[in-house]
Amino acid sequence: MEIGVMFWAGRDNLKEIGELGVRAGQLGVGCDVALTSAAAVEWRETIAEAKFSIATVVCAYNGEDYADIPTVQRTVGFIPPATREERENRTLDACDFAAALGVKSIACHIGMVPEDHGDPDYIAVRGMVRRICDRAEEHGQTFALETGQEPADTLLRFLDDAACPNLKINFDPANMILYGSGDPIEAFEKLAPHVVSVHAKDGDWPPLEKPGALGTERALGQGAVGIPRFVEALKRSGYRGSINVEREIEDQKQRMADIAMGVRLLRSLGD
Repeated sequence: MEIGVMFWAGRDNLKEIGELGVRAGQLGVGCDVALTSAAAVEWRETIAEAKFSIATVVCAYNGEDYADIPTVQRTVGFIPPATREERENRTLDACDFAAALGVKSIACHIGMVPEDHGDPDYIAVRGMVRRICDRAEEHGQTFALETGQEPADTLLRFLDDAACPNLKINFDPANMILYGSGDPIEAFEKLAPHVVSVHAKDGDWPPLEKPGALGTERALGQGAVGIPRFVEALKRSGYRGSINVEREIEDQKQRMADIAMGVRLLRSLGD
């Protein structure tokens, strides 16, 4: 497994990422990042100059808010009806942008999908996912759903129901904990046949005394995931993609320090 970094256009400097000794990662594109042909040419030149490999283009959308679980339910992914068309078009643009970079996968959070297959929101989101998978297939890409906002069994049922061969999973072990969705190792073992990309992120469980609260993200190795156990689970499964260190705090200096520490931790577990 190659060690990579989850980094964001407009926030992170690829040269600084490379100085960590990594040459692979996932590129996050927020709502303010241009996905034009000109931007793709610029990124392609930057990636080539840095001798860097992008495994996934990861989408984030205008108006998303991760303050707590009820807010996530209202604002994140494809669930909010008012932003579905805008976010579907943005994701289709991301497919084309990734293809221009030679990247074979896109990913995002699609939101907290209802378990009831007859729910109108479920039906609408399933339709969006199928259309995005169709565009991705034109480019020979996978569309990976990020884990955590639902239990593994719910996600498996959605994959089965959507019935798109190129619909896959971007597995984030910390998100399983942050949302209280299940043990990350058990979840990974259930989902492993569908996993095409992985985040290395850590965190603590939501506080029991605050219903609806999210857990707290931590630097890699300092939370409840059990990173050595997770790496062993990846090895047992035969996973051969990159494992991408992710840190989501606002303090950029501390964030980069924590990412560097995460890279060192993964190297120590690599043998």
